[in-house]
Amino acid sequence: MRAIVITSPGGPEVLKVQEREMPRTSEGEVLIEVKAAGINRPDIFQRKGNYPAPPGVPDDIPGLEIAGIIKEVKEKTSRWKPGDRVCALLGGGGYAEYVTVPAGQCLPIPEGLDFTEAASLPETFFTVWTNVFDRASFKSGENVLVHGGTSGIGVAAIQMVKAMGGKAYTTAGSAEKCLFAEQIGAEKAVNYREEDFEKILMDATGNEGIDIILDMIGGDYTPKNINLLKTEGRMVMINAMKGKIAEVDLLKVMRKRLVITGSTLRARDHVFKQAIAEKLERNIWPFLADNTIKPIVHKTFPLENAAEAHALMESSNHIGKIVLTVG
Repeated sequence: MRAIVITSPGGPEVLKVQEREMPRTSEGEVLIEVKAAGINRPDIFQRKGNYPAPPGVPDDIPGLEIAGIIKEVKEKTSRWKPGDRVCALLGGGGYAEYVTVPAGQCLPIPEGLDFTEAASLPETFFTVWTNVFDRASFKSGENVLVHGGTSGIGVAAIQMVKAMGGKAYTTAGSAEKCLFAEQIGAEKAVNYREEDFEKILMDATGNEGIDIILDMIGGDYTPKNINLLKTEGRMVMINAMKGKIAEVDLLKVMRKRLVITGSTLRARDHVFKQAIAEKLERNIWPFLADNTIKPIVHKTFPLENAAEAHALMESSNHIGKIVLTVG
């Protein structure tokens, strides 16, 4: 099979097409012929040598989410059969023509979606669900701030929060991106390059503040986040793009009884990921089927142009997801 391989740590140019052996399916897994593969920020970190793959996953083939057709099933009680159209969350290896994955990490492609749209779902939707709805215990009616509102995570989180009865607020880096975030459901989007998001969002919420913050920025956003949180508020960290070191006023944390937590998804076991898949299928997949929630795909690239796709992601000149098409 063809696969995109990280030939050495470095820039997008280190991604090359190579021939690799077909993966072998173990008990409990399915073999999928990949039709499309989503690109995510962790793929960039892996390419640079900063995000090692978990055991048993190819360390030199990136890719955390795919959509395609099941070709082989090695699970005695599986719901799946050859020919089924699915999308799946992977530990890695998605930039290839074939992948194997635990059967429980697959989801049916929602009615009306094509392979490209379906490949844009798993990594972001799994991440948002486990952090906002599980770790932060979202309740209908709550205010949720999602930083990076036009990233893949952002466009998923805004729509999911709104569909589940919450109010989404966000930050983005341009007027165009802020407008788009509001068009897909954000109550207010703040251009962080020109405005103080803490002041604007406190005003926008009538000085109530925010119940849950999903933060991928870290650094100097942290004190502002803590100021914005209501009493009993929750902040969940999923990245730290502006730095892992931050100033935290511990008295405010104690006085407001805040919860500050975080997580990474890739290293969690298949039982944990299957539980998220089941919750997504039950709670979110119906919203995709009826177009309440829509996949946002900015641009597609053929598999062999993965380097161009990475360069676009690193430029941040995109809204939503970037997807590789295979075959």
